[in-house]
Amino acid sequence: MIVPQVPQVKRMVQYVGLPVLALIAWDVLIVLGYKVMHWEWVGSKHVPLALYGSAIGIIVGFRNNSSYGRWWEGRQLWGQIVNNSRSLARQVCATMRPGASDAAEMIAMQRNLVHHQVAYVHALRQQLRGLDPIAEIRANVPEIPEAELATLAGQKNVSLTLQLRMGDMLREARGRGWMDNLEWQAMDRNLDDLMDAQGGAERIKNTPMPKQYDFFPMLFVQIYCLLLPIGMVENLGWFTPLGSTLVGFMFLALDKIGRDLEDPFDNQIYDLPLTAICRTIEINLRQMLGETKLPEPEKPIHGVLW
Repeated sequence: MIVPQVPQVKRMVQYVGLPVLALIAWDVLIVLGYKVMHWEWVGSKHVPLALYGSAIGIIVGFRNNSSYGRWWEGRQLWGQIVNNSRSLARQVCATMRPGASDAAEMIAMQRNLVHHQVAYVHALRQQLRGLDPIAEIRANVPEIPEAELATLAGQKNVSLTLQLRMGDMLREARGRGWMDNLEWQAMDRNLDDLMDAQGGAERIKNTPMPKQYDFFPMLFVQIYCLLLPIGMVENLGWFTPLGSTLVGFMFLALDKIGRDLEDPFDNQIYDLPLTAICRTIEINLRQMLGETKLPEPEKPIHGVLW
């Protein structure tokens, strides 16, 4: 996710640089044909640019609203994951009570539960981005033993397997009397809520926008950009490339914005900063365990927070 407060001109130019360059070349070609070669047929002030532009603006705006809805839903789901991760860790640390002789075992289980939750968010992030979750767990949660990582490596859904193991640990803690039934139910509901959020994120990831939402708006914008200098050259003359490029840039940028927001988990610079969100969760949960050696929060790299 791009984080600078002030828009960077260089980045804006790069965003739709090649299509705009092609549009400028087309504009110049039309102007030269009309002004130098006297091809009057290449210009027509009767092209209803305003009507076409309004129609295309509605189509592109509708697609962009749908794309932003997916992006924002993804952010809400990860906000839910943040909240449920904190709630679960707080419940584990605050409500589990040891017996007379098993305090050390209970503390070990508390730490294991919280570390598994940290591993869970890192694994889910990697899965949504199509990257290796095992390597990320190994790098960020060294408390998870290699034997368990080897078992996880054979799973199709690593984050789901981690949640299943956490459920087993909570059931064992209840069986050993470290929590009562009501406390166990509250923690189990947190696991259910995490599964709901994961399912929502996977739904967004695995259900792309219909191809028509990509193809037709892009086609209409390109046709409109081709018509721009034809409809402007009689009135603007040599200034046609300036006017056409400014209008075309806006439509090309809007079209690309919609396509960039379709998949909020694609690990591109315009997507959700899942690495930073997971690092925040990790820091919060490790602090609840009383750990003092904490990772640093993620910082923007060249204006992008990953």
